[in-house]
Amino acid sequence: MENNWKGLASKTFFGRPTPDLARSLLGMVIAHDGPLGRCAGRVVEVEMYRGPDDRAAHSFGGKITPRTRVMYGPPGHAYVYFVYGMHYCLNVVTGPPGSPEAILIRALEPLQGIELMAQRRHLEITGSVSNLCQLTNGPAKLAQALGVAQQEYGLAFFNSRLQLYHDWDPLASEEIATGPRINVNYAGEAAQYPWRFWIKNHLCVSVKDRIQKTKT
Repeated sequence: MENNWKGLASKTFFGRPTPDLARSLLGMVIAHDGPLGRCAGRVVEVEMYRGPDDRAAHSFGGKITPRTRVMYGPPGHAYVYFVYGMHYCLNVVTGPPGSPEAILIRALEPLQGIELMAQRRHLEITGSVSNLCQLTNGPAKLAQALGVAQQEYGLAFFNSRLQLYHDWDPLASEEIATGPRINVNYAGEAAQYPWRFWIKNHLCVSVKDRIQKTKT
């Protein structure tokens, strides 16, 4: 489908270190071409998970399971998981094969297919920015809005119906804020790692009451 974005991310784009990729994803566009049409949104918030040594990561300890298997493969593929018995969450696999790291997409700014997103989310659209943000300002919300579920597990973001597009120029360091990840209190010291990244002051960020610890 036609769009005004700069171009589909290449396979090699995903080969950079996880911290670099996490920052680079901000401002990019995720699109999903489902049977009912295309839905897309701009990435405004992410969290990174650093593999077997990260107590907050699903791959902590290095055990390969059916759930985490895709994380051990090449980067640039979708890690989709089911949580709380009702929600899906979307991640970008990072790191070289055998290094199970990933970046959780935490929030999007809706751009395309908004009516379909609203139907999936059972929300009425009023036209205000804050109302639109309710479609995708959380990892479970955005997966539901995009129509992403288990069938998207393992898809490549560079050559499938699930795509990542370049759009904006890279964000300046002062436009990116960092802080601790959300809902990982079980992870001990790892819960305090400043591995959540978001576009500063963006209305679609999922959690706005956390103090910004650093700029990066």
